[in-house]
Amino acid sequence: MNLKEIHVFLMVSTTRSLTQAARRLEMTPMTVSRRLAALEETLGVRLLHRTTRAISLTPEGEAFLPYAHTLAEAEQGALGLFSPQQQGASGLLRITAPSGFGRRTIMPLLPALLTANPALRIDLQLSDEITDIVGLGYDVAIRIAPLRDSNLIARKIADNPRILCAAPSYLERHNAPRVLQDLAHHACLRLTNVLQWSFLDGEQPTSISVEGRFSSSNVEGVRALCTAGMGLAQLTAWDVRDELHRGELVAIALEDVSPQKLAIWALFPSHRYLPTRVTLFLDALQRSMGETV
Repeated sequence: MNLKEIHVFLMVSTTRSLTQAARRLEMTPMTVSRRLAALEETLGVRLLHRTTRAISLTPEGEAFLPYAHTLAEAEQGALGLFSPQQQGASGLLRITAPSGFGRRTIMPLLPALLTANPALRIDLQLSDEITDIVGLGYDVAIRIAPLRDSNLIARKIADNPRILCAAPSYLERHNAPRVLQDLAHHACLRLTNVLQWSFLDGEQPTSISVEGRFSSSNVEGVRALCTAGMGLAQLTAWDVRDELHRGELVAIALEDVSPQKLAIWALFPSHRYLPTRVTLFLDALQRSMGETV
């Protein structure tokens, strides 16, 4: 395949506009259209739906997108091998991560990564929504949840079990729960979209509906109210590790169930080649988390 045609396809898939892609690539719209047509002829499939108002990827275009990224990144990596000016990783590293984890754990890593890699750029998107990393062109997604079946490649970064916790001030006013059903008698601080708290009964998952006077769309809100002594919370170990170490929160073990086992995962599109910028970031993240356990 012609790599110039690959770059045109990637730019059009990003901008969803022949005119904008042509402007960014310093080509004419006619040249962009011809190169897209040549790539589609080479592959024998239509990659884009083109109308006068919009451009969108076909199912075949969606399937080809991660391979196109691989080809473009492999070209960049190969050229970098023989460039005496290039130091470390280069290009744009696009990351999506949960908001609380991103602020606490990822953000502190970025100054050193950018300083050590002058040709590297980073776009970090913090969101608690599940993101289509292939369709939106992300290099890596950090997820803290049981993984669903997908075509993405997963790399485990660290264990991250759920933790039931409360502030010492709350436990001074209320007896700590001993069994699962005791939670019905406590003020439970929960994430807005999490109506049930999950545990393990032996090896089997179990859950219980929880009620309380406060819920929040993000971890920071729940953690702040829990630290203030307003109730129990179920967050993950990495969400509350600092507060547990400082004694601001206390982990509570129930007698009839155990914490649900979760992990922090890095997900990336289904291809074998990982750009240097991705491996550097993942190694730095795993190293940082190992040092702070």
